[in-house]
Amino acid sequence: MKRLARLLATAGLLAAALPGLATPSASAASTPSYLRQTPAWHRCSPDRPAAYECATLKVPLDYQRPEGRTLNLAISRMKSENPAKRRGVLLLNPGGPGTSGLYRPIRTNAEMPEDVRDRYDLVGFDPRGVGESSPIGCGDLSEAEVGVGGAYRPETFASDVSWARGIADKCRAKSGDVIPYITTRNTARDMDVIRAALGERTVSYLGYSYGTYLGAVYSQMFPERTDRFVLDSGVDPGRVWRGMIQAWGTGAEPAFERWTRWAAERSDAYGLGATPEAVSATFWALVARADQDPIIHYGEKVTGDYIRADPLLFFDPHGASVVVKSIKASADKAPQPPGGTAPGGMAPGGTDPGASGKGADRKGPGAQSPLGGVRAAGPGVDAGGASEGPDAIPASNVTAVYWAVVCGDTDNWPRDPEQYARDAARDKVKHPLYGDFASNIKPCAFWQRPLEPATPMKTRADVLTVQNEWDPMTPLDTGQGLHQALKGSRMVLALGGEGHGVYLSNPTACANIPVNAYLSTGRLPAKDATCHNPPPTPDPKGAGAR
Repeated sequence: MKRLARLLATAGLLAAALPGLATPSASAASTPSYLRQTPAWHRCSPDRPAAYECATLKVPLDYQRPEGRTLNLAISRMKSENPAKRRGVLLLNPGGPGTSGLYRPIRTNAEMPEDVRDRYDLVGFDPRGVGESSPIGCGDLSEAEVGVGGAYRPETFASDVSWARGIADKCRAKSGDVIPYITTRNTARDMDVIRAALGERTVSYLGYSYGTYLGAVYSQMFPERTDRFVLDSGVDPGRVWRGMIQAWGTGAEPAFERWTRWAAERSDAYGLGATPEAVSATFWALVARADQDPIIHYGEKVTGDYIRADPLLFFDPHGASVVVKSIKASADKAPQPPGGTAPGGMAPGGTDPGASGKGADRKGPGAQSPLGGVRAAGPGVDAGGASEGPDAIPASNVTAVYWAVVCGDTDNWPRDPEQYARDAARDKVKHPLYGDFASNIKPCAFWQRPLEPATPMKTRADVLTVQNEWDPMTPLDTGQGLHQALKGSRMVLALGGEGHGVYLSNPTACANIPVNAYLSTGRLPAKDATCHNPPPTPDPKGAGAR
């Protein structure tokens, strides 16, 4: 019995599993010290609201050795201002892996309706290894090494392998003693430490993107601690993590088809073709032309691989039309709008201001890949936009944590480089927009083996999942996969919804209503629900229509 008690205590389950094991004083003594912490709250900084408080907890590096080395876990909160209505705490995660969530309470406090906000203390945290929570790094990485891999070509695959091996080697050399413990399961354990430190029996949760998987894992590891959970923009637990990257390739295809119809209906404005087939032919002709002879676009060489290197682009039909029209004008040597910056956010140097390199003169597979896109579901950017967090962290922090989690959560990554070559060649045919990028070799091929298996989704989880129909980073089928994996969950689908992140992303988003109701009452919808996002107001002339 004593041995069983120690095992349960290590898992954070002692109080629930063996409530009558000992007298209160003996029970407290047997509870691990990491579950008996009291946060020392203080104002986070003079330039932040006084109500925004910060503290630091200590968590075991390895929960199997709880008395050994520890990591800092930076947490923050904004308390409910209505104690009479307060239910508990709402833990927040904006996505990742690799994204800081320490400042998330400020944003949620500003966006959440007052009647919902009153019910919770809003609690943010930097996950282990991120930002102010004992940050890890991979040393000095080149521009190419902060991407997620490039297009597959047989003649360059050997350099792709070297790229992937080089990142794994650098991360291992710099942070190899910590990286094996930067996993979703350990972050879920850290969440339960936060719960205990706040003196709460249960915890509610709002997680976006990667945060949906983190929340799902917590619900399986600590089901008796799981209260009201909203999982927004879903990661399919059955696809972690290679399958989720590959979903960017499969998900881009229906978005591309929708775009061709949209652009064809506005052929007078964009000149890309009067039928969907003609628009598609225009696009692929540009790709083929740029592959043979890079197009000079606003002073930089644009290759065919670059043109198809952003899986997010075609989820915005208007933006895609502007960009493709602009590249076509450069190819045809037609006059471009003045200003020296490519339209649609495709400034020279990347698909967005945070992206890695785009041009033919920038070498390495990472330079061909839109890190800005990856960051929307991974390094550095949450579901709603820019990176949050302090400046005094390693420059490679988001990359280090991204690969630590993506490679370390599961052992389903192939170890044979040739398997990646075969898969990428296959997917370049099946999903020509981005399939080969997604299936090409990644650093996980050379990562250390995980210390524990991925979490099976076997326990009932009465949680609410939320999904946009046209989400570029967690496409609709991955959101549906999350819902199907969590028995007891309900799903709210925003038909016509665009973008990554649903709840509070737009004041008019139709999903706000059922999510607010669930967070306020705890009652899930009786069945899965769909709602219709209001269409954007079209420009009568067509050029600005959405």
